[in-house]
Amino acid sequence: MKRIDALKKLLGQGKLSTQEELVGELADLSFEVTQSTISRDLRKIGAVKAIDPDGRTVYRLPEDVPASPVATTALAELVVDMATNGNLIVIHTTPGSASLVARHLDATQRENVLGTIAGDDCIFVAPSSLKDIKSTMKEIGESLR
Repeated sequence: MKRIDALKKLLGQGKLSTQEELVGELADLSFEVTQSTISRDLRKIGAVKAIDPDGRTVYRLPEDVPASPVATTALAELVVDMATNGNLIVIHTTPGSASLVARHLDATQRENVLGTIAGDDCIFVAPSSLKDIKSTMKEIGESLR
């Protein structure tokens, strides 16, 4: 079995929350890898973080993540704060939740958001119009409730 196939199988189980856990599980399968290798592999296969039924953030393959990963009330709980500098909207989230919130925004804010860039706990939102940035922030806040 190839390392990528083993990684996909592990992600399919939906139980691993950290890259360190993935390194350990792959080592148990006789694959000696580093955290940076796992990071590159996760990017290569398009792995995302999702919330499991117990409320834990876990790595998953995109096709294993439901279209509506969590109830919208749970999304609001993941957002710490939101601010703008007049050009971008920045949303701070709980650690590991930014990609989940950004995915929701990409799916629901198609007219007023050009796109999002998510890190681990921070999202940059590019609004469609700078003159309407305050109303875009308000709409984003409402969509997360």
